[in-house]
Amino acid sequence: MSTEGQLPAQQPSGEDPVLSAGARIAMQWRDLGAEQLGAALRAMEPELRREHRQRMAQLEFQREENQRQHVERQQQRADRRRTIELTVGAVIALAMLGGGIYVAPESWWLSTLLCGPSLLALAKVFVLGRSDPDDMKAVAGTSRISTNAAGQAQPPQPPPVA
Repeated sequence: MSTEGQLPAQQPSGEDPVLSAGARIAMQWRDLGAEQLGAALRAMEPELRREHRQRMAQLEFQREENQRQHVERQQQRADRRRTIELTVGAVIALAMLGGGIYVAPESWWLSTLLCGPSLLALAKVFVLGRSDPDDMKAVAGTSRISTNAAGQAQPPQPPPVA
């Protein structure tokens, strides 16, 4: 080891890095008396404080980095969800428009249901992510008007062929 009053050599690079500075010091100075150990620890205190401040700064940096990465992941998820909502809204709107155009020659009232306020209400739900009670009132009112008009405007049934 070392003689009295001299500090031991620095830790070799092959030692376990997990050992704390205090454990390394205790292992290096285990053969010294209490007075020499006290003097050595007092001499090492500034270095231990510096190492502690460095470790605390490193932990704070890691915490901030983890927080930044967490916020980044949340933003990516929100962006991805928003893109999916817009895509689904566009597909539903196009499907309803296509269906309304397809059924228009046979039943105009069904076409009004598919291309009217219900289309706007569904697009609002998927694209804007909200729905107001007035939207559903408009959809219900238009549905009622369309079905009433369809019931009144149906052509008479042709007589059965015998």
